[in-house]
Amino acid sequence: MLSGQVNFMNMELNQDNNIREIVELIRNQTDDDVLKAELKDYHDNDIADSLKSLTVAERKHLYKAIGPERTGEIFSYLKEDVDKFINEININQAARIVEEMDTDDAVDLLDQIDDRIEDQILEKMDDKVEEEIRLIQSYDLEELGSLMTTNFIKLNILYTVKQAMRELIRQSEDNDNIDTLYVVDSNDLYCGVVDLRDLIKARDSDKFNELVITSYPAVYDHEKISDCLEEIRSYSENSIPVLDEGQHLLGVITATDIIETVDEEISEDYAKLGGLSAQEDLHEPLFESMKKRLPWLAALLVLGIGVSAVVGIFENVVKEIAIIVCFQSLVLDMAGNVGTQSLAVTIRVLMDEEISAKEKFQLIFKEVRVGFFNGLLLGTASLIFIGLYIYLFKHYPLAFSFGVSACVGTALLTAMLISSLVGTVVPILFDKIHVDPAVASGPFITTINDLVAVVSYYGLAWVLLLNVMHL
Repeated sequence: MLSGQVNFMNMELNQDNNIREIVELIRNQTDDDVLKAELKDYHDNDIADSLKSLTVAERKHLYKAIGPERTGEIFSYLKEDVDKFINEININQAARIVEEMDTDDAVDLLDQIDDRIEDQILEKMDDKVEEEIRLIQSYDLEELGSLMTTNFIKLNILYTVKQAMRELIRQSEDNDNIDTLYVVDSNDLYCGVVDLRDLIKARDSDKFNELVITSYPAVYDHEKISDCLEEIRSYSENSIPVLDEGQHLLGVITATDIIETVDEEISEDYAKLGGLSAQEDLHEPLFESMKKRLPWLAALLVLGIGVSAVVGIFENVVKEIAIIVCFQSLVLDMAGNVGTQSLAVTIRVLMDEEISAKEKFQLIFKEVRVGFFNGLLLGTASLIFIGLYIYLFKHYPLAFSFGVSACVGTALLTAMLISSLVGTVVPILFDKIHVDPAVASGPFITTINDLVAVVSYYGLAWVLLLNVMHL
């Protein structure tokens, strides 16, 4: 673990050094050709990070020296201030830069700038590129078509091996996604793929159509991302074709797109588990953040009042045996922790849409067993150690000390058992009614489990200590 942290720190240090070197190089090198050649040794991401440290004049000098193609590659790594950098250059130059970017990266960039500027840039672009960008923009953000790129090699199934090689070389000047070659017929209908390695190894006498893999996976442009994400990931391919309903090849989804989308899905689920209605970022306005959090907090306030009201029912127990309040948080916290663990496991399992009803019952049974046996072990440990603590350090009678610890241990077992059940059943029920199970967030589950824990703990104290032992 320590080695990994050291490597990560070294990587960050190297990146900082690279950014400083890039800034100094741009400021001190006036010869455009020399600057362009020396910047080839630096990654586009580092150059993108260095832009904010440069003046407007220095940035314009950089764009002029490296040309629109390299500038487009650098702009694809921009995470913020896109509007600012685009507005610094004229529309014609901006259009040339965006035109050189992969279509999916171009769409991402255009989504971050003013609509008026975006329209002006698109009008100045090549008609074919503009058409591809507008096609991707036409899809809903939840549809697979919004993720695709037109950066791929397309070959005709009627080609010979020699013709295919010649066409590969021609198209690779504009497309660098060449590991998998996509094959269509004369009507642009998708036929399959050819692995680049297979084409390189093929002889001129071999038939090109015999190299085509027809069983290669494909997705459709209007399919929901959330519905297909797990299936796409399971194939582990560098890219996957995107088709329309007529089987025409529209674009491809690359491994990079899949990774970014998985990251976004995880971030959204994490936000929901935290009781947020959507993701937040550092620069989000105050009222936007409040609007996302307030609905959940209001609902949890109502539930919290319910928990407090239940505690009020056991006011006499607290009045008679004040020491039991000391261990309330222990029972509540453990119940919340167990419920959140079961929730996380259940959501992960529910990502598999093929899971059967029988497997869901098996999951519930397994989580309940885990909760029971963990509760049994921890409850027994609590009974022993809390009893000794009250007897030795608080100087209460032995029977009273172990009576209180028995309440804690039994409540712990009960609360952990029920919390495991709640943390598993609630997201399954949400999924059954077609609501995102991540909405069954951690705070929601924790509040329900607090109610369970309070009733278990104080109910046992009332029955065992006041009515049975008459303490």
